Amino acid sequence: MAVKREVQRTCMGCRTTRNKKELIRVVRSPEGEVSVDLTGKKNGRGAYLCRDPECLKKALKNKSLARALNTSIPEEVAERLGKEIAGNDEG
Repeated sequence: MAVKREVQRTCMGCRTTRNKKELIRVVRSPEGEVSVDLTGKKNGRGAYLCRDPECLKKALKNKSLARALNTSIPEEVAERLGKEIAGNDEG
């Protein structure tokens, strides 16, 4: 029986590769709307962040999150990400 491999994604803040389930997905929909995707299944272009406030700061400061999504990150999405990360301090 084949062992199912975990899907790996790279954090836009610290650039480390982790299991997809450990990261928060930010998605830009085909209509251009940027939002936090907690299900990991929304349609659109996705980028991932660790559940660490420092990674969010780095990704916003060096614009790696905006580059990955090919769009600017609205302030309300950045705030929602901050709240999501602060509320999920499981490591």
